Amino acid sequence: MKRLLSLVIYTALAVGANAGPVDTEALEVLREGTMKKLVFASEPKAVSDTPFTDPAGGEHRLSDWKGKYVLVNFWATWCAPCRKEMPQIAELQEEFGGDKFEVVTLATGRNSPAGIKKFFEENGIDNLPRHQDAGSAVAREFGVIALPITVILDPNGDEIARLIGDAEWNSDSAKAIVGALGGGES
Repeated sequence: MKRLLSLVIYTALAVGANAGPVDTEALEVLREGTMKKLVFASEPKAVSDTPFTDPAGGEHRLSDWKGKYVLVNFWATWCAPCRKEMPQIAELQEEFGGDKFEVVTLATGRNSPAGIKKFFEENGIDNLPRHQDAGSAVAREFGVIALPITVILDPNGDEIARLIGDAEWNSDSAKAIVGALGGGES
């Protein structure tokens, strides 16, 4: 019964997702299990556009993904909960990544490019970016004081939700929320 209710709500939200701003109150009913830690903002909040880098040294900004819902995951190779949830986040990208949704991983602090690459290879992750916030400038501007922290941005590039700590990002609840945001529709 619970699964049927989630499916009905998911379908209604997915249809409405193309109509305009997201109804975060409707999304809140989809939060179950560890996704109950996902807190929706009462109003979208402007975020940092501080640059960060890719493994080749190329510069990126979160504004590069405007037009999509973006799940930004602040993590580190030394963070056990981060390491546990990264394959689950890769699963979200695999299932929902496209024209309307994207996962952006941002290793913050002391993480060597070689260490990040090794971690991704050991866990079979080949669909997520290996971005770095080496000096933690982006993390500081987001108020990240512990890891992992995951932030959801709307297509305008504003923060609409935040989850502090790890979560089961491959759960039915997480997938329903991402699906309702328009994920998977290219």
